[in-house]
Formats: sequence, C-alpha cells, structure tokens
Amino acid sequence: MFRPLVSILLLTLSVTACGRDNAPAPQAAKQQIAAKAPQTAESQQATAAQETVGDATSEERGDASLEHLAALPTNQQLPNDKWKLGVNYKPLVPPQPTDVSAGKVEVVEVFWYGCPHCNDLEPYMMSWLKNKPGYIELVRVPVMWSPGHRAHAKLFYTLEALGRHDLHQKVFDTIHKDKNTLLGKTEAESLDLQLAFAKAHGVDAKKFMDAYNSFGVASNLQRADQKTQRYRVEGVPQIIVNGKYTTDVGMAGGPSQLIQLIDYLAASERRR
Repeated sequence: MFRPLVSILLLTLSVTACGRDNAPAPQAAKQQIAAKAPQTAESQQATAAQETVGDATSEERGDASLEHLAALPTNQQLPNDKWKLGVNYKPLVPPQPTDVSAGKVEVVEVFWYGCPHCNDLEPYMMSWLKNKPGYIELVRVPVMWSPGHRAHAKLFYTLEALGRHDLHQKVFDTIHKDKNTLLGKTEAESLDLQLAFAKAHGVDAKKFMDAYNSFGVASNLQRADQKTQRYRVEGVPQIIVNGKYTTDVGMAGGPSQLIQLIDYLAASERRR
C-alpha cells in the first residue's frame, strides 16, 4: 500500500491531465485541442499544467515519485530559500549526463507539440530565451511516448536540421490555433501534412525530405527516446536543470514562477 498522500496525488493527475494513450491519435488530438478550456488565472492553470502519461500503472508512478523525493547528497543540497526541495523541484535520481560544453548549464525542456500546456508555456520560454544568462543553454527534447509523439518529434528535428528554428512557434500555432494536428492516420499521411506545412513556410520540398530521412534526424530521435526514459518523463512540459533537478509549471506555481525557478537552479549550478 502507498502512503495516502501519494495515492491522492496520482488520482489528481489522472483527473486533470490527458494520457499518452489517446492524446496523440489524430482524431483524439483534434477533439482535445478543440475542447481546450478558456484561459484562467495563472495560479489556477498551474494545477493542471501537465500532459501526463496515461498508461503507467499507479505502482510505477508511485515508486518514481517516492524515488524522486529521495534526499540529495549533502554537497548537492541547495539553501533553504524561496524554492523548496520536494515541493517546487525534485532531485533527478540518478543524475544524468548533460550535452553542453564546459562552463554551460544545461536546461532541458521536454515537450510535445500537441500538448496545450506546452503551447501555453511557449511564449514564456521564448521571452526567457531573449533575456536568459549566457551560461544557460536550452536543449529542447520532444517526448517519445508513442508513434504520434514520434511523428511530431521527427518534424521538430527535421526543422532543426534545416536551421528553421523560426518555425517552432508556427508549429504550435498550426496545431492549436489553426486546428491542424499535423498528424495523419498513417506515417505517410503525417509526412504529407508536415511537408505541406513546411512548403507553405518557404522550405524546399527536396531539402525537407533529405533532412527528414537523414541519419542525423534518426539519431536525434533515438537520443530523445533514451532521454525520455532516463528522465522518467511522466508529464510534459517538464524541465530538467543540469541533469540534476526536475520541475514543471505546477510545482513552480505557474509559468512565470517556473522561469524564475529555472534561473535560480541554473545559477546554483554555475556556482558549483
């Protein structure tokens, strides 16, 4: 039997968030996006600001939550400041290697293009990117729960390979504003929709296909799959700071608070 608090937390997550088993399916995604609730106060949004794993068992998620709350070694503990360990952020157990150069602090955002909560967070992330400290390097990792998630992840890495970072926000807009999920019933149909999107934004069709089928994109997808598992991603958007700490909008108290918490954790890592 799990502690009552853990059981209540898991029940709350299952009620307030969509599961991975139905969210990326083309028709389900359209219905989910169309039925998105109107904007509410930031503090209210924070209580339901996660796209969660729908097919993990209660036992698996409960064990993961308990392990994440394990005490950090003394040399990794942060001062008892505004942000509380176990409340606003958790240790990632075990810590994971980073992919940034020496002197940089890695901030990973695990996301899914079809997730309305990731879409809500994106303006805050874009604003932060313009003003963030130079020692912080943002690494975006698309979640890899299912074929539907993988299709969106492949679009992300294809556009990244083409250097079209400017289309990242436009993908979100196409899905959440234009109600075009960029997902078909088959991989071929998804490709057709994504290619049409790219061409509409000035991307050469041959260059798109070359990147889409490239070894580099395939390798990035494999690494994203590994990271999704190593980070034990149960919901998106999820933030991992320097391979050591994990947090999200709900834990931070809202998107603005999440940005402040990212800066706090990154600054703490830089001083080490």
